[in-house]
Amino acid sequence: MLSNTAKLVVATSNPGKLAELRQMLAETPVSVLSLANFGSIVEIEETGSTFAENAIMKAAGYASQTGLPTLADDSGLEIEALGGRPGIHSARYGGDMIFAEKMGLVLAELLDTATNNRRARFVSSIAFASADGAIIHTVEGECSGIIAEDSRGNGGFGYDPIFVPDGYDQTFGELADSIKEQISHRSRAFSKIIPYLRDFYSV
Repeated sequence: MLSNTAKLVVATSNPGKLAELRQMLAETPVSVLSLANFGSIVEIEETGSTFAENAIMKAAGYASQTGLPTLADDSGLEIEALGGRPGIHSARYGGDMIFAEKMGLVLAELLDTATNNRRARFVSSIAFASADGAIIHTVEGECSGIIAEDSRGNGGFGYDPIFVPDGYDQTFGELADSIKEQISHRSRAFSKIIPYLRDFYSV
């Protein structure tokens, strides 16, 4: 086991995702580092066919490069009426667009789709690798809901402004962070892995 002053690499360069993950890990006495803390890192290509496969590739690859335990998350939005798209291609959907344009593309594809056929879910797969790159734990969380008819709210990041979680009338972009932290796919995945991290770091 590692000491309470141990370091953990969170394998992301996405500022929004990093801030969210750091908030979720705030209750653990772990020094959280991002890939930006390392000078020369070779980007791990996401070639998996599932969120879990991509998370495992990233955790193992970046742990091997940094020599530190690494947590990697791969997440995205799956929309039933679009056959699961954008899915694992969520970040790259529509090519080199900003997310406002990606959301516009999704809304255009669903333009004639009735509310009861706009079911969707956010999925988050998290993989944890030891310092030598061995995968030692994986978890998954999801949050189901519907796609709104337009973009609403400025909170969150990614597709948050067009996703309305079950039980709410507001999008993730409109909901308070305190609520989102309780119900988001990433929060649900982290609620499963944090007890493991506590044990790993002997908390």
